[in-house]
Amino acid sequence: MALIRLAASRFSKRTVAAAAETPKHIWLDKSLTSSFTPLRCYLSTEASSKPESVVLGENIPAPPMVYISGEEMTHYASQLFVEQWIKPYFDTSAWEVFDLSCKSRDETDDKVLHDAVAAGARIGAIFKEPTITPSALQVKEMGLSKAFGSPNGAMRRGWNGITISRDTIHIKGVELGYKNQVLFERHAVGGEYGAGWDQVGEGTLLTTYLPKDGSAPFVVDKRDLTDENNVVVVYHNPYDNVRELAHLFFKRCLDAKVTPYVVTKKTVFKWQEGFWATMKEVFDADYKKAFEMEGLLERCGGDLTHLISDAATMQLIRWTDGGFGMAAHNYDGDMLTDQIAQVHRSPGFITSNLVGKSEDGNLIKEFEASHGTVSDLWHDHLAGKETSLNPLGLVEAMIGAMQHAAALDVERNPEDVSKQVVQKKVMNFTLTLREAMHNTFRYGQGTRDMSGPSGFTTEDFISKVAWRLQRYLAMQHEESPPPQLHEPSRKYRRNLNVDTEAINKMFQKYDKNGDGKIDYEEFESMMIKLNLAPKLEKGKESHNPDV
Repeated sequence: MALIRLAASRFSKRTVAAAAETPKHIWLDKSLTSSFTPLRCYLSTEASSKPESVVLGENIPAPPMVYISGEEMTHYASQLFVEQWIKPYFDTSAWEVFDLSCKSRDETDDKVLHDAVAAGARIGAIFKEPTITPSALQVKEMGLSKAFGSPNGAMRRGWNGITISRDTIHIKGVELGYKNQVLFERHAVGGEYGAGWDQVGEGTLLTTYLPKDGSAPFVVDKRDLTDENNVVVVYHNPYDNVRELAHLFFKRCLDAKVTPYVVTKKTVFKWQEGFWATMKEVFDADYKKAFEMEGLLERCGGDLTHLISDAATMQLIRWTDGGFGMAAHNYDGDMLTDQIAQVHRSPGFITSNLVGKSEDGNLIKEFEASHGTVSDLWHDHLAGKETSLNPLGLVEAMIGAMQHAAALDVERNPEDVSKQVVQKKVMNFTLTLREAMHNTFRYGQGTRDMSGPSGFTTEDFISKVAWRLQRYLAMQHEESPPPQLHEPSRKYRRNLNVDTEAINKMFQKYDKNGDGKIDYEEFESMMIKLNLAPKLEKGKESHNPDV
């Protein structure tokens, strides 16, 4: 016989119902362990010594990856978690590091950007910290020779950008904006971001197309300008890769089991019709039946639905249950994903992953946070003030980059068993890191944007996650698995007289968020209201488990 210590984990209906009965004994039965999960907060990482487990100081060779460093507060935080979370376990010498700070770009006349783009195309896995695109004022303040443009355009062109995937990040048990995941594909090239423009006066404007094959040129647009002050803008949308975007989008929606929508303004901008037509053609040919079988088209009338961008802005506010995906042009995608970020709490809670394709057909993936360099916290840091930066988006980018790097390394070396072992170790490590970080938020030890004024500072949060990560990984290396506990069937109890309907109503009463589980706070509230909570002995202070 053994006793179960109830830790700050989540409890199923069956567990809570059994606890309400207050059984006198819990039986130890190793033959029945397959149907029972121990009540511990680190469930997914607890196991006997797994071959993919990682040991502190193991110095695993991290697969090749491009690391693009930026500046200000996000650079500082990234360096902290790389030193405390990654390097104690991995040898990162195969990472190619490029400094894209404004100072470095100025000193190299932007050669560092070109070198980074070339390395990204060659390696295929990139982690990028947020960077600064200097304004005219910043050019003067930093003493730069010129106003360098955003590196993102060069990266999208150099990596044959198809889409920028921006998805909501979720922490189980923590309420954010959307209850379930929202996926977004933003066409990565063309549109306003690649526009040519000039300021002109009165006159005639001609936009002329000269075909590459030498056939006769023709005028795309001619207009007479009668105002004295005009801004002329010319841009195009390359559609060759929309078919690839469609396949990426629909596959991701199927995997996540969400309903897809395509967003354009084609009722007014007639030239956007081609985007919708291509998406619909791919969907009907390759994906419609699969979506129907999964029941994912019921909410949209049984077919792929087109949304005008104006309507999409409304639905993003209304559809807070989530469970949908959207695909749009470059600029519309940028604006709509900013709106998603605000509904979902902040830009720190969505991903931003550029997907391109190399000449040999491999996917190039660049992972970054969707937000900027967080200048206000950086100025506070420089002034010696406490800061509390939430690195969630940055860490999700690092996790994605490490996983993709490991996958590419195996694809390029299919016969090398050591590469497969490293990939398993990378996967286990990154998933354990995510769990350690999420649990830190769940325990109320997050940064102040999540935990209020009592939240951890930037440095303390990263140190706390490092401690929890080491603890979870160490548990995977126990020499033998811990004993598994099993509660015997109720049919073996004499004089059993339990009103299961009443128990179910009781459960629903204390399951405040209706997710079918009771977290630690809900369980604590239940125990207090039922007068079952253990009382403190005099002189002893209470403490939370696993903190």
